[in-house]
Amino acid sequence: MSSIWYFEDVNLFNIMCPHKYKDAGHSHSSKNYKKNDIIYTEDDTADKIYLVSNGKIKIGYINEEGEEIISAILSKGEIFGEKAILGEEKRNEFALALENNTTICPIAADEMLELIRGNRELSLKIYKFIGFRLKRLERRLKLLLFKDTKTRLKEYLNELALDYGYKNTVSGDTVIKHPFTQREIASLIGTSRPTLNILINELQEEGYLQFDRKEIILKKNN
Repeated sequence: MSSIWYFEDVNLFNIMCPHKYKDAGHSHSSKNYKKNDIIYTEDDTADKIYLVSNGKIKIGYINEEGEEIISAILSKGEIFGEKAILGEEKRNEFALALENNTTICPIAADEMLELIRGNRELSLKIYKFIGFRLKRLERRLKLLLFKDTKTRLKEYLNELALDYGYKNTVSGDTVIKHPFTQREIASLIGTSRPTLNILINELQEEGYLQFDRKEIILKKNN
C-alpha cells in the first residue's frame, strides 16, 4: 500500500517539479504558502493537481451543519486535487496550508493527462493511487458515521502503521514515526484534542500502545 500511496518507484518530483528536472516539458512555478493560506476552496475551478514539496496540507469540506470535516492531512511527496484529471470541473473540497514555508508544485490537469498518456507506468500508479485514496476516504467516513471514537482512533492508528510504521524485530511491536500533531489526529478522527488525550491514556493503561509526540508504539499482543 505504501508504494502506491507515496509513489516510491515513480519519482513525481521529477515529473511535477521541472526546476529539479531539466528535460520536463511543461510550464511550472512552485509556490510557497504560510500557515492557514488557502490553496483552493469549494467551487473553485478544478484545473490543476498539486504535489506537496514541503510542509503539510489539510483537505476537507464544510457539511450542511457548517462543521468542518477533515478528510486528509498530506505531507511531502503526496498529491492532491487529483480529481481534476477525472473530469471534475469544480472543487468539492478545500485545501489549505497547515505550516509556514509550505511549498506546492502545481501542474495543469491537461498537461498531467498528456504525461499519463505517454507513460504507461505513471498512468497505472496514478489511477491505483486515486482508487486507493477513494477507498480510504470511504472507509474513514463509515468510521465517522458508525463507530465510536475509541474504535476510530484504533483504526486510524492502523492506517498510520501502514504509512509510517515498521516492525521492531526484537520486541515485535509496531513503531510508527509520523508527522502529525495530536490536534491533527483529533481532527482526522472527528473528535477534540482533550477527548483524544483521554483515549490515549486509556489505551496506554490497557497496554495497547505507548504514545510520544512523534512516535507511537503499537504493542504486538493487540
